[in-house]
Amino acid sequence: MFKTLVKSTLSAALASTLLTFTAQADEIKVGGKNFTEQLLLAEITSELLEAKGFDVAKLDGMGTSVLRAAQENGQVDIYWEYTGTSLITFNKIEDKLTAEETYAKVKELDAQVGITWLDASNANNTYALAVRAADDKGLSTLSDLAAAYNGDTAPKMGVNAEFPKRPDGLPGLEETYGFDIGRKDIAPMQSGLIYDALKGGQVDVGLVFATDGRIAAFDFKVLADDKGFFPAYAITPTIRTEVLEAHPEIGVLLNGVSAVLTDDLMQSLNARVDVDKETIEDVASSFLAEQGLI
Repeated sequence: MFKTLVKSTLSAALASTLLTFTAQADEIKVGGKNFTEQLLLAEITSELLEAKGFDVAKLDGMGTSVLRAAQENGQVDIYWEYTGTSLITFNKIEDKLTAEETYAKVKELDAQVGITWLDASNANNTYALAVRAADDKGLSTLSDLAAAYNGDTAPKMGVNAEFPKRPDGLPGLEETYGFDIGRKDIAPMQSGLIYDALKGGQVDVGLVFATDGRIAAFDFKVLADDKGFFPAYAITPTIRTEVLEAHPEIGVLLNGVSAVLTDDLMQSLNARVDVDKETIEDVASSFLAEQGLI
């Protein structure tokens, strides 16, 4: 009787362990960076996959390099990346490419490290520098900004922690436009705080993202990239290839999200969080329902 009980107990424990292992093996890990748009995309992806029966773990709030490394080593299965970021930051390609060429190149190169780029959306969240429209300091283009730094005036620039270090950020911008900004003229802060600092006059120029809803809401003027420095940053879902091969339906679902994203739509979603103060969860849920995705 005792042996039977022990055997039964061990069998139950083994079955429980196997079920737990299977659930963990099938869990889809969705990553995201640490700003509004990325938090939204991670939530949209998580809610969509959960609605379709997947077990999801959401791992957002990461920096760019940490998130990419997590995907390469299997700690993150899916996240939305920007084509220009992969081209320049991850793959060190500095050639001037069209949006289509950029997508094709990162798709080709990242396949070599087990990452598949799904369909690119029509939302291009490129870096940009903006000023207050009502107090633009006479600046309209990035060439104007370079002239200001090379002249007697040096605008205070609000940037995030990554921008001064990235080749597609300040170092490349300085080289392309021929200026050198002093450390005293840079105000580093979290990405989300730049908009309030620019609006409130604590900085004269601020790093913004083209799909951010606060650009219009705060009456900012985006400086024209007249030398075409910034590459295309098409918002695109990326997935570990082995996960896509095991669950090809995920590719279909995420391509459905890509198909409806545009600059205007992304700006409106971001504004609902940053300006109207709706929750990430509420905006994601209503987006999925309004677009007929769930």
